[in-house]
Amino acid sequence: MTARPFSYFRMPLLLLGIVIVICILTAMDPPAGRLSWLLEVAPGIAGITVLIAVHRRFPMSRMAYFLVFLHMLVLIYGGYYTYARTPLGNWAMAVFGFSRNHYDRIGHIALGVFPAFVIREVLLRKTPLIRDGWLYFIVISVVLAIAAFWELLEWWVALIAASDVGTAFLGSQGDIWDAQWDMLLALLGAMIALPLLSGLHDRSMEKLYLTQ
Repeated sequence: MTARPFSYFRMPLLLLGIVIVICILTAMDPPAGRLSWLLEVAPGIAGITVLIAVHRRFPMSRMAYFLVFLHMLVLIYGGYYTYARTPLGNWAMAVFGFSRNHYDRIGHIALGVFPAFVIREVLLRKTPLIRDGWLYFIVISVVLAIAAFWELLEWWVALIAASDVGTAFLGSQGDIWDAQWDMLLALLGAMIALPLLSGLHDRSMEKLYLTQ
């Protein structure tokens, strides 16, 4: 595939610049502590690093870049306060009478919705898969695998890190079914978002090919 003109990457570069500025500002003195911030945000930073490394050989659609940007905002917000103490979740507790801060549920829905289209794009462009039920099934299966691995990662960090940081990162808030809920929400997020947004995603990929 030929190199894309610089103009194609203006929007992704702008989003990257915004993420970098937000990361710098929120990492200075997060209420949750820098280690907790880093644990929450590092997976997103790693994903962005991969996208930067492959952008010449495998540029993504602008929609994919924008969804990664949105996912980073979710991660940074949760990392700054910890998921159990976010003001948005506390507001929802007060308004709707929830027994706990549910912002972590938003984070796990995001873990299903946003990566689903990156996975879909890679499968459509690098494998013989076509737009049918098998593509849908494989994408949501990969999403569920990622969600399950994230639960394992939370468990490992909780065991290895300092008790306060590990507990904050685990984010179970005393819910014995927290891991199961998190995986289910990621799965449901992908299952619902794919039918709703796949057409928009296809059009975004078409624009990518038009810039060849």
